[in-house]
Amino acid sequence: MITNKVDVSWTGEMAFEADVNGFKLVIDADEKVGGQNKGPRPKPLTLASLGGCTAMDVISILKKMRVEPTWFNVEVEGELTDEHPKYYHTIRLTYQFKGENLEMEKLQKAVELSQERYCGVSALLSKGAKIESKIEVL
Repeated sequence: MITNKVDVSWTGEMAFEADVNGFKLVIDADEKVGGQNKGPRPKPLTLASLGGCTAMDVISILKKMRVEPTWFNVEVEGELTDEHPKYYHTIRLTYQFKGENLEMEKLQKAVELSQERYCGVSALLSKGAKIESKIEVL
């Protein structure tokens, strides 16, 4: 069994320093709630984790299919509930590609495999949120 560990240390006010695999990341709250805006908020970082997880999967799968976009981006948008505890009830992923000879069928297959089989962050978040996706070839 693989275990991940992250240390999150308080640095004052509402700021914290997270040590993730030896990389330091400052997390802070909005100034309206006592933060000093020194870093991102925790919930959007969840969206970044999802975007990074699925993006890595998609590129890896496409390479195996011998499909190499010249540019690739994943936009991740989450809608929060109105009541506490606020969590993402809907998450929308937009996979954006640029390149020559990009077959939509292969792009769709790579995205589906990531979301349904490989991306652990997607598997976790889908237990509490509706995850929607679309593909754009620009």
